[in-house]
Amino acid sequence: MLIDSRRLAAAVAIGAAASFLLFGYEAVRSASTSLVVAHYGAESLPWVMALSPVSTGFMLYGYGRLLTWLGAKRTLAASSLVSAAVLTLCWAALPFAGGPASALLYILREGYIVLIIEQYWSFINSTLKPVEAKRVNGPICGLASVGAILGGLTVGRLAPAIGTEPLVLLTAGAMLPATALGLLAYHLAGTPRGEQDEKSATSSTLALDLFHRHRVLVHLGLLILLTQTVSTVLDLCFNGFLAEAVPNRDERTAYLGDFYALLNGGAFLMQFVVTPLLLRYVSLRLIHMGIPLLHAVAAIVVLLEPSLTVAAGAYLAFKAVDYSLFRGAKELLYMPLPYDARYRAKEVIDAFGYRASKGVTSGLIGAAGWLAGPLPGVLYPVVALLAALGWYGVAHRISEERTGVFL
Repeated sequence: MLIDSRRLAAAVAIGAAASFLLFGYEAVRSASTSLVVAHYGAESLPWVMALSPVSTGFMLYGYGRLLTWLGAKRTLAASSLVSAAVLTLCWAALPFAGGPASALLYILREGYIVLIIEQYWSFINSTLKPVEAKRVNGPICGLASVGAILGGLTVGRLAPAIGTEPLVLLTAGAMLPATALGLLAYHLAGTPRGEQDEKSATSSTLALDLFHRHRVLVHLGLLILLTQTVSTVLDLCFNGFLAEAVPNRDERTAYLGDFYALLNGGAFLMQFVVTPLLLRYVSLRLIHMGIPLLHAVAAIVVLLEPSLTVAAGAYLAFKAVDYSLFRGAKELLYMPLPYDARYRAKEVIDAFGYRASKGVTSGLIGAAGWLAGPLPGVLYPVVALLAALGWYGVAHRISEERTGVFL
């Protein structure tokens, strides 16, 4: 089946926008993590992560108001440019308020990236047809990963030469071409499906009422909470081993840059080869139920062979699948839903829910460490294993409710 040329061009443009966005994100992700560890130690990461849902919640509310006032296209431009400005202000504060500015940078980086990337996917879900999305969702992720790979490699080369702090400006600068390409995508595709209908209806800022009318949204929320619990504990496990093995700040930043470049390289291969094939020839039911079983096995391996290499491998496997197959399969579940579900409820789930799960999990781990002292390393893979099994159960429930979509 051929895809309409303008819709295809719009999908390529939004993929290119995501490429610039993720190029910049790789810089601020590595820089902010390394700066927080340098100022407060690796043991502070759970506490800093726990604050991310607060900032994401404020951003999400502001996004909802902007969407009502400005519409999808101008909201994307406004949220992108404001993010660039705030990142620049954080960079300017680093010389005289290094610790607090680093923590704020970490918290903000957690919010802006999900808020904007989910707007890209809302656009895709409102532009393509499901049969088209099965063919191009993987390559769109792959195009985005080109920027992520280049960003990771750039960080790995620049950090030892210029230091960690200047990388934040790289992130802010990358937002400008990302914004321009996002606007181009909207110009090519036109008004998102259903936007005009929703403007004439009364809808809340975050469309929370839709969770009562569309039960699949509730289960998607649970799915995200569990997937990000797995992600968070594997992240903390990996960074704990890394802080011990590479104590120097700039060397650690360079290691993270190379690690994320490798991660995104693996995701890139999956996006262009594995994901399109599986989405076309394997049922969504098997895909959604098979992914958590893969991560359960990875958690067991970390439990049996705890080391930096194994922990890095488990975290890399999670993120590579998350950025490719899981992303492509999950987005298909939103496509039959109304505009507000795709643009508002989706942000509640995939932006706030994504960070809330990470924040709550990190906060609980931080509190447990504060009350009981240093936590045993075995805790992280055990929590990952339990969350992966819960994820499997929720995926099974969704497959029973969305039979038509899972065919």
